[in-house]
Amino acid sequence: MFRINKDENSIEPLTSQTFAELGFRERQHLQEWIAKVPSCLGEDLLIIQKEFAGFSDTNERLDLLAIDKEGSLVLIENKLDDTGRDVTWQALKYASYCSSLSKDNIRSIFQEYLDRNGAGGDAKKILVEFLDAEDYEEVTLNKGLTQRIILIAANFRKEVTSTIVWLLNFRMRIQCFRVTPWRSGSDVFLDVDQIIPTKDAEAYMIGLAAKSLDEVEAAAEEKVRNRERRKFWAELLEAVGPKISRFANISPSTTPDLVAGSGVRGVPFKFVATRSYGRVELYIDRGDGAENKEIFDELQSQRSAIEGSFKGPLTWERLDDKRASRIKAEMAGDTFDDAQRAALMSFMIDAMARFESALKEPLARIQARLRAKSAVEEQGSQ
Repeated sequence: MFRINKDENSIEPLTSQTFAELGFRERQHLQEWIAKVPSCLGEDLLIIQKEFAGFSDTNERLDLLAIDKEGSLVLIENKLDDTGRDVTWQALKYASYCSSLSKDNIRSIFQEYLDRNGAGGDAKKILVEFLDAEDYEEVTLNKGLTQRIILIAANFRKEVTSTIVWLLNFRMRIQCFRVTPWRSGSDVFLDVDQIIPTKDAEAYMIGLAAKSLDEVEAAAEEKVRNRERRKFWAELLEAVGPKISRFANISPSTTPDLVAGSGVRGVPFKFVATRSYGRVELYIDRGDGAENKEIFDELQSQRSAIEGSFKGPLTWERLDDKRASRIKAEMAGDTFDDAQRAALMSFMIDAMARFESALKEPLARIQARLRAKSAVEEQGSQ
């Protein structure tokens, strides 16, 4: 850090020193400076307690307890010249203790702080004003897992910073501020610098951490989903047995559908299982949109006969905005839910047996037409 000398149009280096060399103490000085001017941490904070010891069955004390503009608790731990090795663990313990504090607990803690320090005032009124609320009933404090941690020290050990950077990947709200005293003659200056996450990269790091955790959670969810799907398909295929021979050689999978040929290329029968429905369908996609619609229209022209043979209504989806088309029957329900699985499975097996029977002759006629068309085209090319 340098001081600008306007008279000589130059800069003069300031001398960095330790707090100990300057005779400053953690609680008597650094803690008081933060308590009196919490905005030095780059935001509006309301200090609601110093030396907070309201933890059950422990004599531990948190340096400063504050509230931010969102009503989240902010735990501030000061370590003067060196953080030591255990500051991260210590702060996490404090955060876990404070996570259970209710709105009334916080109001009481703040009121005690106001009374003890001679500042006076009503805690409710100050909280309402600080949070820009209409009245105390609208104030929300310490909601869910919103607790924040701020660590302040002149020096952060590598084991501390590496742990904190790792914790940020789990959406933990931790900031580290390096405080450095500088001296020039009889004047002493204090530099407060956010080093983790750096101020410019804070939003990016928070977003990246959220993305990383989302990916971890998604991977865990996918693992569960794959296991449940494989289990569902194994049970369904065992129950199908010889009833529907075209699925006899199909193996259980982790995909949401099981596919078997219908005798017409690109027009398979499918079982589909999701958390919203169990379905049987004929999926029409031979790679050519016009041909797909032609096949669908041919089948739909026989709708009455097909649904009569099926002994129930079917859903006909031409899907004009897509290349493929679909005919289906489905039942709402969660195929992952043990309580619903048996009913969904029974519906799907029964529906597929009737569906296959109802479409057997129409598909045979389509296959014959397509073969004749292909033979004519082949003959014409010779």
